[in-house]
Amino acid sequence: MFRRDKNERTSDGPVTEEAIRAWMVDYLVDKLSVDPSTVDTSRAFEDYGLDSRAGIQMCGKLEKFVELRLSPALLYEHSSIDAVAAHLGRRLVEEHSH
Repeated sequence: MFRRDKNERTSDGPVTEEAIRAWMVDYLVDKLSVDPSTVDTSRAFEDYGLDSRAGIQMCGKLEKFVELRLSPALLYEHSSIDAVAAHLGRRLVEEHSH
């Protein structure tokens, strides 16, 4: 079991696709100092100026939030918040159904 800190989720229930999407929007807002209303979850990460280093950092934090091992290439294989949230949402459903 992962040890949680203040940046991680506090609920013990399964993480939903919506929760992942909200977490990623919040992360971009904090990391890039953008207005939340300007974040389009269907836009590519590169449109926000997220470079490879920042993408790997985001994956590391997201990994703790969803409590799954994630590929560092996740944001390149799934290039938008919507795509990542849908992919991880499916993965989490599979994990919890076993």
